[in-house]
Amino acid sequence: MCSIELVPSLSHCIETTAREEYWDSVNKYMESGQENKELEQRIELLKAFLESMDFKKLRRESESYLIEGKTVKFIICWKQDKASYEMVVT
Repeated sequence: MCSIELVPSLSHCIETTAREEYWDSVNKYMESGQENKELEQRIELLKAFLESMDFKKLRRESESYLIEGKTVKFIICWKQDKASYEMVVT
């Protein structure tokens, strides 16, 4: 089962972080020139996450912790065939 850890910051919200990770994965896949199931799964999960999440809500949930200087991690994965996440604050 594929899961991805995304770590936003005050300068890169969760949406920007997810978009950058998506395009980095797409570029790696295209540059490799060969089939890579792991990258394909990663791209599909990131795409579903970007298309289905309420990023205003995610920013509200995470920014207060970031302002306090805490680290916020979003762990995204598939749950019941939908992109889902868990937010971890340390």
